[in-house]
Amino acid sequence: MTTVAVKPATMAQALGRALRDAMAEDPTVHVMGEDVGTLGGVFRITDGLAKEFGEERCTDTPLAEAGILGAAVGMAMYGLRPVVEMQFDAFAYPAFEQLISHVSRMRNRTRGAMPLPITIRVPYGGGIGGVEHHSDSSEAYYVATPGLHVVTPATVEDAYGLLRASIASDDPVVFLEPKRLYWSKSEWNPDTPAAVPGIGKALVRRAGTSATLITYGPSLPVCLEAAEAAREEGWDLEVVDLRSLVPFDEDTVVASVRRTGRAVVVHEANGFGGPGAEIAARITERCFHHLEAPVLRVTGFDIPYPPPMLEKHHLPGVDRILDTVARLQWEN
Repeated sequence: MTTVAVKPATMAQALGRALRDAMAEDPTVHVMGEDVGTLGGVFRITDGLAKEFGEERCTDTPLAEAGILGAAVGMAMYGLRPVVEMQFDAFAYPAFEQLISHVSRMRNRTRGAMPLPITIRVPYGGGIGGVEHHSDSSEAYYVATPGLHVVTPATVEDAYGLLRASIASDDPVVFLEPKRLYWSKSEWNPDTPAAVPGIGKALVRRAGTSATLITYGPSLPVCLEAAEAAREEGWDLEVVDLRSLVPFDEDTVVASVRRTGRAVVVHEANGFGGPGAEIAARITERCFHHLEAPVLRVTGFDIPYPPPMLEKHHLPGVDRILDTVARLQWEN
């Protein structure tokens, strides 16, 4: 029997394939955003879609994020499934009024009669040497807005599977794409993609017994690297990839922390008011009598995103994670 070799694919390629497959299967799926058509997007995620499906289904828009999302609201109300690309994380802020006032509230406002199946793709996070407004981790804003699903992939497989699930969802989804993982690779077959858990399910990426690292998106590879480095200190770290911030898979996180007795939450967003604060609170509520130490966090600093030459100090790294793990009051 001949085995067909699978070429490594990037996260960017998996996202593009997810859009293509969704558009091919469902004529109501429309892609829209700044430079998504002729150029194929700043990161080339939408490359080739306008040529294959036409400019009416892969549409270049003006540089007006509020207008883009407002148009998507109308499209969804009339039965389409728009997929909106916000070119960079901080470019999405002008669209917040539409997001908060209409996208997140429409199902509740109409007592369930009018869902809004909108997927809002937001390249986010640092690690690419981007200047101001190009490296924000803005997930806390979305997580704090009831009515939205918020998901973020950290692997090639999840990039495809979670984006397909997001587009198929009748609820609006903010789909956060870690920019520095666009070029990460995996031996993934786009013609027979493996099924992955859908929205609302976390995964244990590395089993361990000493402590749990809870993370998502761009911080997952860093946590896995830290877990390997921790072996030299005699620590066996478990790593949980949330994948979905809303809905939050509390049961998987709680089960892991109850096994290990210690927890560290890791993300690029700022610490004060960041997602890690809510996660730490929930762990404390559910795991108080199982904890051997307080829940700690490793996050970005509470400052606007720094210039490119300083981002290596701002972003959580292996050393900062291990220093925090060392504070977990180990017993001899």
